[in-house]
Amino acid sequence: MNETVLTPILDILDVLGIAIFALSGALVAAKERQTFVTMAFFALVTGVGGGTVRDLLIVAPVFWITDPWVAAICLSTALIAWFTPVRMWEGKLLDYADGIGLAAYAVLGSAKAIAYGIPPVPAALMGIITGCVGGVIRDVVAGRPSIIMQPELYVTAAALSAALTVAGMQLAGMFGLMNAWVWGAAFAAGFALRSAAVRFELGLPSYNTAKKGDNDAALSQSVTKSDQSDHSENVSPGSGPPG
Repeated sequence: MNETVLTPILDILDVLGIAIFALSGALVAAKERQTFVTMAFFALVTGVGGGTVRDLLIVAPVFWITDPWVAAICLSTALIAWFTPVRMWEGKLLDYADGIGLAAYAVLGSAKAIAYGIPPVPAALMGIITGCVGGVIRDVVAGRPSIIMQPELYVTAAALSAALTVAGMQLAGMFGLMNAWVWGAAFAAGFALRSAAVRFELGLPSYNTAKKGDNDAALSQSVTKSDQSDHSENVSPGSGPPG
């Protein structure tokens, strides 16, 4: 990470995000009964995927290329997944852990973008990308439905952490706040929203649900026209009413 963004709080969030996302990637490979090499690959691409895309977009040195500890953390989590039974990680536990990584990476990504002079709105988007892209890469490579396509709030939780980070850092100087407080509050808010989504299965209305009435009306009109067409084809030329 660039020296301008090196702080104890962001370092902790960085390690949390890397480790949790790497573990989720390794576990996907473990459930598919893959080799350790495949598990390590999944751990790496999931752990660093979002941060890599972010760094390329903000024209920063790719963080895990210059930091030898990142790859070591990913390989260590792959080892943990290799030597532990998959059933140990089943249920909601991993979902909550993933929420920690999501919120941590969203805060980290936004804070780093701000430190590199990125404007507020793109900086918030960098936080969302940092939090979500690793999981998307993991799911695409594994050939399974992406986590962002699930009904539960996921991207929204990352967006909340990212937006609070950017807004808080812009206002911190005006109100004499420390950035560490802003980052902590933004992380807590995003994690709380994701946890609530996991616990209560919260989600936003989908497009099909909102348009159901319109779709039903269109289908009804289509069926009516089809029936009329079939009826007209079955009537012989001279069978109509007298003129």
